[in-house]
Amino acid sequence: MNDHDIIKKIFQYKTIAVVGFSPKRERPSHFVSMYMKNNGYNIIPVNPRHRHIEGMRCYPDLESIDETIDIVNIFRRSEYVSDIVKSAILIESKVIWMQDSIFHEESAKNAKKAGMLVVMNNCMLRQHKQINLL
Repeated sequence: MNDHDIIKKIFQYKTIAVVGFSPKRERPSHFVSMYMKNNGYNIIPVNPRHRHIEGMRCYPDLESIDETIDIVNIFRRSEYVSDIVKSAILIESKVIWMQDSIFHEESAKNAKKAGMLVVMNNCMLRQHKQINLL
């Protein structure tokens, strides 16, 4: 299965927990998440500093979310990825997506061992637009 096929499969899932979702509209975590929301995805903000962002309930961590999460989209620096992936495995997410400039090889291997699909150093918005152009 090539990257294009994996990404197409990922976009069939509809519930995305966004770790590091910022209320600042100019931040990539904000505009990428709002783009995905506007394209039919259920977005769940994860940021311990906020209770709501854009009218959506915001959770302090993945374990606090009371619904099934398909995709964990990470907008945190690479040094935080390991703990986020451990939580994603614990809640049985199907996908780990690390946005541009976010890498963590060991966590990617652990997620794959747990049966998850993994994308590293790639923008969900950019990939969604490319898939829709095909």
